[in-house]
Amino acid sequence: MFDDTLLDDPAAVRRADRRRELLALAGAGARIRIALRRADAAGVGALNPDGRPRTVLVAGHGGVLTAAAVLAALAVPSSQVWPLPPSDARPGGFAFTDGETWQLPGWAGSLDLIVVASENGREGGLINLAEQAYARGCAIAVIAPERSELFEAALQVRALPLPFEPSAVEPEGTDAEPDLPAEDPAALWAFLAPLLALADRIGVTQLGPGALEAAADRLDEVAVRCRPDAQAYDNPAKGLAARLAETVPLLWAEGAPAAAAAERFAAALADRAGLPALAARLPQALTAHRGMFTGRLGTDPDDFFRDRVDEPVPLQLQVLLLRHTPGAAELEQPGWPVARARRLAAAHEVRVTEHTSSREEPLQALAELVGLTDFAAVYLGLATRS
Repeated sequence: MFDDTLLDDPAAVRRADRRRELLALAGAGARIRIALRRADAAGVGALNPDGRPRTVLVAGHGGVLTAAAVLAALAVPSSQVWPLPPSDARPGGFAFTDGETWQLPGWAGSLDLIVVASENGREGGLINLAEQAYARGCAIAVIAPERSELFEAALQVRALPLPFEPSAVEPEGTDAEPDLPAEDPAALWAFLAPLLALADRIGVTQLGPGALEAAADRLDEVAVRCRPDAQAYDNPAKGLAARLAETVPLLWAEGAPAAAAAERFAAALADRAGLPALAARLPQALTAHRGMFTGRLGTDPDDFFRDRVDEPVPLQLQVLLLRHTPGAAELEQPGWPVARARRLAAAHEVRVTEHTSSREEPLQALAELVGLTDFAAVYLGLATRS
């Protein structure tokens, strides 16, 4: 059950946040700055590549795959970026092993770059993947905590080791960690900073000067607006959390940064608030999610004779429209996908909430949208768990 009164009590919010997720999100900008300094110390700035790789494969899970999606959105048109999620599929059958496994595509070779990333650096499957890449002659980079097994393996396979900057925030109490610990909420930025710094150096992206530092500044600004002691009426993350509570969110996106933010938000809602959500990019969302409007959610309201004793509240749809409109004025006429999305929701009496970033730089737009939605997921989880 959602307790909206908790969000207006900063002391109650702090007590409920035993994992210190809000504090971790407040330090996301600092994570970028520290990661950039450590990547430069690792030698990223001194690289002199002879051309860009044919394909960049980014292996990991959670925030690593989100970082891969962001890199794909920011890559120059002639570069390909593939996320490489874990899979048990092996040539000739399935490998029944402990833990997750990763497999390189059959075509991967000396023209490709493999980036292997992990928050804890203990996955044996990623170590095996790095060894596969070494045997194929691939260029390899590893993002992992220093002194972890994966970081040490990077030295054995002649990979570029990029230190992962772990969170300095520790959860409170021995019962703060659930059976399946949630991912560090700011881990995305600790992965993304060295990944983008490397990609920019080798020509896979063409970021503007100081783009990552500017993204860190945007995250700091979001943290100030979404801080726990800001009242719900003046805190966009608390307001968004309240609107999504006890609904089925449809997360629609306009623009590549907004699409990455929507996918990230769907995962964060499931992980931190136990709320399933559907994410899609416009205009494909209009077809993919149309059945949600024409189907039925909850009890049939026309069934007069149904048993209403202890009847649950029917779930309601809620559309969240995330938009990246670089340089567009606030009142500028939207394109036909947005206009049609608004008409579809209005025709079915479904509420639409919109958040737009007009930043010219895609990375800054991503920081604004992801920063806001990350805070909203945490607030929704706190008010639901309490």
